[in-house]
Amino acid sequence: MIEKRDFYINGAWVAPAEPNDFEVIDPSTEDPCAIISLGGKADTDAAVAAARAALPGWMATPPEERFALVEKLVEIYAARGEDLAQAMSAEMGAPIDMSRSQQVGAGIWHLKNFLKAAKDFKFDEPLGDHAPEDRIIHEAVGVAALITPWNWPMNQITLKVGAAAIAGCTMVLKPSEQSPLNAMIFAEMMDEAGFPPGVFNLVNGDGAGVGSQLSGHPDVDMVSFTGSTRAGTAISKNAADTLKKVHLELGGKGANLIFADADEKAVKRGVLHMMNNTGQSCNAPSRMMVQAEIYDQAVETAAEVANSVTVGNAHDEGRHIGPVVNEVQFNKIQGLIQQGIDEGARLVAGGPGRPDGLNRGFYVKPTVFADVTNDMTIAREEIFGPVLSIMKFDTEEEAVAVANDTPYGLTNYVQTSDSTRANRLARQLRSGMVEMNGKSRSAGSPFGGMKQSGNGREGGSWGIEDFCEVKSVSGWTAE
Repeated sequence: MIEKRDFYINGAWVAPAEPNDFEVIDPSTEDPCAIISLGGKADTDAAVAAARAALPGWMATPPEERFALVEKLVEIYAARGEDLAQAMSAEMGAPIDMSRSQQVGAGIWHLKNFLKAAKDFKFDEPLGDHAPEDRIIHEAVGVAALITPWNWPMNQITLKVGAAAIAGCTMVLKPSEQSPLNAMIFAEMMDEAGFPPGVFNLVNGDGAGVGSQLSGHPDVDMVSFTGSTRAGTAISKNAADTLKKVHLELGGKGANLIFADADEKAVKRGVLHMMNNTGQSCNAPSRMMVQAEIYDQAVETAAEVANSVTVGNAHDEGRHIGPVVNEVQFNKIQGLIQQGIDEGARLVAGGPGRPDGLNRGFYVKPTVFADVTNDMTIAREEIFGPVLSIMKFDTEEEAVAVANDTPYGLTNYVQTSDSTRANRLARQLRSGMVEMNGKSRSAGSPFGGMKQSGNGREGGSWGIEDFCEVKSVSGWTAE
């Protein structure tokens, strides 16, 4: 049993002010794999005070010196990759091969991309040729509270910490209490890289405790949160009294529009994308919308692909998917699968219950529903599990209307060989991101949504900008 009760505050590992043990459960086995402590107000206050004290010196540190520390962090990250992979498999259920490649890989990818963006980022520049005595300064927001989820732990931690460090913010990280072990390894890496005491702090806790204490704290200047829309709403309300900057990356219900002229792998690609990370991705293409001419074949293909996806223990090597993160999530998904059946959707793959041979662990069958209509619960709610809903459409106009008829607006997908149509749809779909014909977004591309999927952008220069305030100066004398 791993025991990691301490927090990282002001450059040292310290015991919690009051003991409050919390068991981290391995979702593959339902057994505890670690014990941490949940923090209280005294721990939160200590971490914020350390970040506040370190802020003037860190803001005044030349950007090149901040970049050099992030470069050192990248080196250490690469060396600790296996430790991170094993931690994430144990605590949130990513299969070990997937954890090594995607979960660990996402973090180093973002850190490297921030370093590329930083080299061209203008922290200080003239307003323009017409105003030689006016200066625009991008200055750190200040103390940033970083609240991260369990589903892509290193992806979200690095998107926030990398940008905040480069911008000159000091920070307090509260990782999900469901997946804290990888974050504690990351804190060790920050310490080894040589970030000054107080620049980076970590306090474990739950949303109602440390999360709320951070989002309402008068000495926190910004909250960057990734998680559910419900929690994002609560954070916004709690942060309003202090008028702090709030960045939210929330839920999604992505539509994947597959037209009759789509390439032959479009359906398979969509199903596998949906099942990746056991469906626990906010940008998952969970609504597959198929043009009527190819609908029946698409349903058949989707069922075949889903039935070919194997489910297994996260500690076993292979290309299977693992369990969902915990019992609460398992029960929620099972309830929504049953609701899909009860509301008249046609089950063509998977269904309720665990896969055959898996009687312990939070395993869910890769599930596909056909003949889903837009009024059904499974078409409206974010399920956050390996459950795909297939819907039929006739015209492009109908597809756009249904795709946009959702409170979410994170990622939509388009599959068509008509480039004019693809570009037209990219403008019409109301989402922060649109991916077309299986082409992933490139390095440095901003990640984020609109509507109830949140605000702000993460990654590349946009991510750095989100941790900056813009200061306008007149009467500047050229140096």
